[in-house]
Amino acid sequence: VAVLRAAMAAAPPPSTPGGSQPPLQYSVLLQHLVGEQRRPRAWDPNTFGGIPSPPKSEEQKMVERVMESCAFKAALACVGGFVLGGAFGIFTAGIDTNVGFDPKDPYRTPTAKEVLKDMGQRGISYAKNFAIVGAMFSCTECVVESYRGKSDWRNSVISGCITGGAIGFRAGMKAGMIGCGGFAAFSAAIDYYLR
Repeated sequence: VAVLRAAMAAAPPPSTPGGSQPPLQYSVLLQHLVGEQRRPRAWDPNTFGGIPSPPKSEEQKMVERVMESCAFKAALACVGGFVLGGAFGIFTAGIDTNVGFDPKDPYRTPTAKEVLKDMGQRGISYAKNFAIVGAMFSCTECVVESYRGKSDWRNSVISGCITGGAIGFRAGMKAGMIGCGGFAAFSAAIDYYLR
């Protein structure tokens, strides 16, 4: 209604005899709706029945700062990697036919205790490795994101290269380069799939 009134006020004076108003011109209406004379409206969610959010307390702000910190992200990735690695290690030990066998006496059938012990050792080994890789990747990604000031796919590729290179570098320069490229490609693929 306010737009129509403004458009009618901006319309040229009546040129018809008898002082009657001329019909509203379409071009004048368009200038007020989508043209340069359009006034931006402040969107208030309460106007449309939105749920108003109260201001955040200092405790909520502190919790948000802690959860967005690099240390918290690295710790969370470490715990998640430990759980995932342990489950993966137990799964691979469960489908391995050589679990519990003694290489010195391959014809002896292992006991259930030996099989469970071997599965537990493999699960712990995988859990440690996954936890270290998860913490390294998450920490480097957070540092790269803080340094660049952007959150995009390049952060995961750069941190994947750093993590893979650091892990592979223990076996030499060539292994470090392969680890860098492999982790970067894997990180890019996962980031593309998740986004």
